[in-house]
Amino acid sequence: MNAGSFLWIFIGLVIFNFVFTTVLEYLNDKNWKNDIPNDLKDFYNAENYLKAKNYKIERGRISSISSSLSLIISLAMLYFYGFGFISDYAISLSDSIIIQSCIFFMILHLFTHILGIPFSYYSTFIIEEKYGFNKTTLKTFIADNIKGLIISSVIIIGLTSLAVFVIDFFSAGYWLWLWIGLSLFMLFLNMFYADLIVPIFNKLTPLEDGELRKKIEAYSKKVGYSLKNIFVIDGSKRSSKANAFFSGLGPKKTIALFDTLIEKHSEEELVAVLAHEVGHYKKKHILFSMIITIIQLGVMCYLFEICMSFDLIANALGSSNMNFHIGIIAFSFLYSPVGLVIGILMNMLSRKNEFEADKYAKDTYDGVSLELALKKLSVDSLSNLYPHPLFVFVHYSHPPLLKRLEALSK
Repeated sequence: MNAGSFLWIFIGLVIFNFVFTTVLEYLNDKNWKNDIPNDLKDFYNAENYLKAKNYKIERGRISSISSSLSLIISLAMLYFYGFGFISDYAISLSDSIIIQSCIFFMILHLFTHILGIPFSYYSTFIIEEKYGFNKTTLKTFIADNIKGLIISSVIIIGLTSLAVFVIDFFSAGYWLWLWIGLSLFMLFLNMFYADLIVPIFNKLTPLEDGELRKKIEAYSKKVGYSLKNIFVIDGSKRSSKANAFFSGLGPKKTIALFDTLIEKHSEEELVAVLAHEVGHYKKKHILFSMIITIIQLGVMCYLFEICMSFDLIANALGSSNMNFHIGIIAFSFLYSPVGLVIGILMNMLSRKNEFEADKYAKDTYDGVSLELALKKLSVDSLSNLYPHPLFVFVHYSHPPLLKRLEALSK
């Protein structure tokens, strides 16, 4: 096998990914039914149901344009050896292999970030605005982009510098140290996400004393779940959509309820949502998912070191010899089919976990309140009620609403 063969493998993988994704999107679009499900007739009228369908179509259209542009750019970068050109340029600017790789990734990062801004703007200020979701001001939009760019750049430069240093220092068997480093970084981010990242974009306010806090604390005590960090996040500054997130481990466990969630749901529904999340903890879903992710990182690091030993792969991208940044680009292409399969398996596990967490909430609190919460969340966000089974199989980490309601009714 020569460099040309690897080049056509890269091109083939890019085209396959685009075609596969496009076919799934097409099937998903065609699967929409005109009939409102019986379980949701009290929540949807004909006008809102049509609105949900049109919302999905418009979001799908802008996503299709974005993915088509990405395909064209990826193919052009491969066929005309764009990655090799940027690599040679980065190498010409410094003798340091760390700085070379940082320059390479920052050029690509800045390019992709700038390219994505028009799509993000259109999605936020045209589509989300049209359907009544957008609360983001232009000032917030610009600030978010600047903050996001700075944070992602710091992470890219930090991880790149560490990785290149480890590879240069150990020469062989470095995959193990990369694995350890990435695993520790992932655990650190999970532990301190609510403390370090969230406050940069949003304001977290402790949930005030009142009936809701009392009910949450009473439920937590009942099931033996220690939870002290309960916050309200000002999600309404960007969108009217309701949400919540849980993060952290041990004493750093944190729950953040969006102010829009509190506004639109009863206290019983909010506690039921919390009970679902507690179910993930009690069933050890979070622990198992983390272990699986760490194992996956180890496999990726091991395969990456093998990939780094083939100069032919670097030649296919227009580089005379292998280096860290070219190795990462090549590996991202070659690993994509493996990543697709692993992603499908992880989604299968995740959907099973969601059913179990729903059942836990039903058994330990109130299934009816959880059903109401799920219905409201789905209706308020204009979600797709009839996703295609194959699309669900590949992409959904959560079961479709109707499947969850069916399971809860048993």
